[in-house]
Amino acid sequence: MSATETHPAGRRERKKQRTREALVDAAFRLFSEKGFDATTVEEIADAVDVSSRTFFRYFASKEDVALTFQEEQHEALLKVFTDRPADEPLMTAVRRSVVGIARACERGELGFDPDRFQCMMTLTSESPALLAGSLEHAQKKQWILTQAVAERMGTDPETDLRPHVVAATVIAAFRAAADALSNGRMPYTTLSEAVDAAFAILEEGLNFPSEGAEDRP
Repeated sequence: MSATETHPAGRRERKKQRTREALVDAAFRLFSEKGFDATTVEEIADAVDVSSRTFFRYFASKEDVALTFQEEQHEALLKVFTDRPADEPLMTAVRRSVVGIARACERGELGFDPDRFQCMMTLTSESPALLAGSLEHAQKKQWILTQAVAERMGTDPETDLRPHVVAATVIAAFRAAADALSNGRMPYTTLSEAVDAAFAILEEGLNFPSEGAEDRP
């Protein structure tokens, strides 16, 4: 019996991975050409010469395909955040991690495709359905981020509210930065620049004076 015959499962897994990657590549190519809403599952499947049934073996929807990029970002962020120096203040570590991942996406570092990143930014700003999917994805990942924050703090997220607040704030700040970049009315030209500004605000603190504070006796 040959070596290849003794490892049919390995061959099947490699073939499945190639098919999955081909579907993602085709999807983003079509998203770039036609837009997210105008692209159909059938078109993605046809581009890879597979059936729609095969597509649904890998992805639940075309939103699921698009959000593979966000999943990669999340995994990379957790890795970078975990590797930050242990004595670094929490929000400083978060800021440097998030900004680093944004820059990696823009520059094509850490395995990220900058064209796919730009496509995802455009799609999210143009498609309400994909934006909703992106927000839902971030919400599902919040607990994992909460655990990572709690580990750095040396606390138990089951009994300490602070890691939950930090994780929720991180997600909101990233979304605010993306919105600030897309609306074009603020002086940011890249996501990493907007993210850095957003997390600088968090690092400095949010207890800003109220407008009427000077009128108080």
